[in-house]
Amino acid sequence: MPEDDLCVTRVPIFQGLTQAQQLHVVEFVRPLRVEKGEIVYGPGDSVSRLLVMHSGQLKVSLTAANGQEQILRTVTDGDVVGERAFLTGHRPSELVTALEDSQMCVFDHADLATLLREYPDISMRILRTLSDRLSSVERLLAAITSSDVSARVAAYLLDLPASMRDGVPTVRLPIAKQEIAAYLGTTPETLSRRLAALSTSGVIELRGRRDVTILDIDALERVATLQ
Repeated sequence: MPEDDLCVTRVPIFQGLTQAQQLHVVEFVRPLRVEKGEIVYGPGDSVSRLLVMHSGQLKVSLTAANGQEQILRTVTDGDVVGERAFLTGHRPSELVTALEDSQMCVFDHADLATLLREYPDISMRILRTLSDRLSSVERLLAAITSSDVSARVAAYLLDLPASMRDGVPTVRLPIAKQEIAAYLGTTPETLSRRLAALSTSGVIELRGRRDVTILDIDALERVATLQ
């Protein structure tokens, strides 16, 4: 079985297809591997392709007029990258950089258009992915516009991809705390204090430098929405 089908079977937008259909999708896939620190694409690049993450992690960011980097999001297994430029035809304004060695499935515009005609369910799954991302952005924006740093931290944790460990969800901070603090509009010291406070209250458990176990997701939701 071709190696590329692993990418197709692991990403959510293709999981509703049968194995035979997934193998057909593989025929349109071009694998792309990048190393940590490598730029996948940058502002103004001609990008007429959709990137679907297989493994690894990417950082999507913008550069402000003063030269300061503003992180928009991190991308991990199963996520989609480049969909805005792909769907609108506009050149991207963001910079996409590999945070670690990463592997992606690449679909050219014409090939994906063919697949969407054959399997309309893929279109619905892409729209669902975009809708989920918009909901996450709205929640984070609501938290960021408030003066409560704890709400921003809680919203950020809720939007990270989680894996189950010992029956409870655990997320991994994808970037350094200094970068997370800048993203949330606070300082690294304040971020650390808010994480410690959530841990002391039994909402989360800090495991090492990067792992955070969510012990009470309802309580974390309440913190995020200032309830």
